[in-house]
Amino acid sequence: MDGIELLTKMRDTTPKMRKIIVTGYPTLHNAIEAVNRGADAYILKPFDVEKILATIKEQLKKQEEERRFSEEKVAEFIEARVKELETGKVAF
Repeated sequence: MDGIELLTKMRDTTPKMRKIIVTGYPTLHNAIEAVNRGADAYILKPFDVEKILATIKEQLKKQEEERRFSEEKVAEFIEARVKELETGKVAF
């Protein structure tokens, strides 16, 4: 299985995970396909270890921000729903 195929499977099974493609065969088509299939970053071989570590840190930070945002939205929804139930004003 190549990386593009793996991205497709990961998008369906782990949609919230950040995905970084590392390739030794860079082409414009490959890069576009990777992004279209859910890659969050695209790194070319040979790569600089410092650059790849910085990319991983950046992607982990974005993943954490997305998780926090989702949690905040769920909390806001729950709080609004509790208020609706308490006041008897339930919107359907």
